[in-house]
Amino acid sequence: MEVAADAVVTLATSICVKSKKEQLMKNMIRVMAVLAFGAMLLSTYSLAQAVPVRPFHDGPVWEIAFIKAKPGVGLKYMEYLAGDWKTEQEALKKAGLILNYMVIATESHGPDDFDIMLMTEFKDLATMEANRDKREAVGNQALNSNDKKMIEGYQERASWREIIGSRLAREIILEPKK
Repeated sequence: MEVAADAVVTLATSICVKSKKEQLMKNMIRVMAVLAFGAMLLSTYSLAQAVPVRPFHDGPVWEIAFIKAKPGVGLKYMEYLAGDWKTEQEALKKAGLILNYMVIATESHGPDDFDIMLMTEFKDLATMEANRDKREAVGNQALNSNDKKMIEGYQERASWREIIGSRLAREIILEPKK
């Protein structure tokens, strides 16, 4: 009977050792699976966090006024643009407050549509907003103007043209930012 009892103890010990080895192996497989899954999530997370390279970047900002010249006085308004308006724009450009300016004539598509666009280019929106007072001062100095002259000029120009509206637009540069 002793032999049988020894055999039972040996068998139980062998089963217990096998069971511990199997459990250890199962735990190791579980740890490896968790680590592999974690590595997969981490790489996916880092790819999601990476900033995509855009094939374009923001350029300068344009302030655009849409103007309709009144019938019969379009030439008078163009004379103003070629005179005082251009003088002011050149002074602003020389002072570094604007980058560029332009006048674009277009066909009107109806009685309430514009036929002239006055465009002024700024480095960016922040620069445009920060220099508003400086632009006014430089413009007044360039035209030797004051509030009274400015109001009189505005009233006179109102008889030559109608301001249809205005927009701010951002130029888009079709290349990645460097």
